[in-house]
Amino acid sequence: MTQTPTLKLRKGREKPVQRRHPWVFSGSVEEVRGTPSCGETVRIVDYRDQFLAWGSFSPRSQIRARIWSWAETDQIGPSLFKDRLEKSLIKRRRLDFYHQAYRLVHAESDGLPGLVVDRYRDVLVVQILSAGIERWRDDILDILVDLVQPTTIYERSDVAVRSLEGLEKRTGLLYGQEPPDKVRILEKDLTFEVDIRGGHKTGFYLDQRANRALVESLVDEKQVLDCFAYTGGFAVHALQGGAKSVTLIESSSGALSQAKEHFLLNDLPLEKVSFTEGDVFEELRKLRDRALSFDCLIMDPPKFAPTASHADQAARGYKDINLLAFKLLNPGGILFTFSCSGGIDRPFFQKILADAALDAGVHATIQRQLWQDMDHPVGLNFPEGSYLKGFVIRVDG
Repeated sequence: MTQTPTLKLRKGREKPVQRRHPWVFSGSVEEVRGTPSCGETVRIVDYRDQFLAWGSFSPRSQIRARIWSWAETDQIGPSLFKDRLEKSLIKRRRLDFYHQAYRLVHAESDGLPGLVVDRYRDVLVVQILSAGIERWRDDILDILVDLVQPTTIYERSDVAVRSLEGLEKRTGLLYGQEPPDKVRILEKDLTFEVDIRGGHKTGFYLDQRANRALVESLVDEKQVLDCFAYTGGFAVHALQGGAKSVTLIESSSGALSQAKEHFLLNDLPLEKVSFTEGDVFEELRKLRDRALSFDCLIMDPPKFAPTASHADQAARGYKDINLLAFKLLNPGGILFTFSCSGGIDRPFFQKILADAALDAGVHATIQRQLWQDMDHPVGLNFPEGSYLKGFVIRVDG
């Protein structure tokens, strides 16, 4: 009888697993018994050889195992994955009535560590980010086809985290029809077109849906500056909400072209919109030097710090752009500012913003804290799942 490979943890390192954190780091492992292959299921035990959990083994990652289950009686395989996917569908059922695009599976927080599935109408876009999901990919795809019956499943596993797992980047059609160049979706009463092949992440920032709606509700008759504007999600909502003017800054000419198309698709007045292609840091300085100012500024940059080791360098970038933002806001102006960096937690981000306001010489107050939308849940045992940190800040002078 073949024995299941086992990870034995060092004394004292079992507590996070007992508290149901889904990651086992390499430094916690005392011994690997057997020769588990990449993604293979391993039995995780404490220093006394007492069972703790089942996990997927990743020999190259600092996250040496990602936990599938804490129940010793569970069988890791298609039946368990089907149960997890069915539960994910049930949790999102209400969203089906209101949205054509949402996150169907949010990795660890849905019990499927390393799996992201975004739905754009009848098209599913998947990201396979862990060795365990990679090993079971075909079974999981079969279950998704059975449960969701999509016309298309397209893979966007073209992210750097795969290299940490010893996996190559990969994109392409996995099931069904080739997707259209753009998938048209409705968000609230606005139309957007999503490039699932080449767009950021899986094509659209679904996690910002509720925050875009909030911007729309607060910008009537305001002059709005949208930085890192991408394809204009925030900007389109702002103009729909009655903004007096909207200025977009984005480094990608293709993204700006799509943003312009989004204003046209929604019959919004282009004469109120200006587009600037360029580096946000440089363009903000130009606006400062021209003594321009705005009533509302949106700052949604890309990930500056993927891990904690990048935090100090990233902090300088976050401080610089937010300091410039504070200087560009009129008294009474509102800053919507975000960080999606895993290496920057919320208290640290707030400290960065406080330092920026101090250096800008303004008094600023937090009006609201912002998060990813409800289709991106966060397990109470997995605070790392709360990756999107946002603040609504009012500048009083």
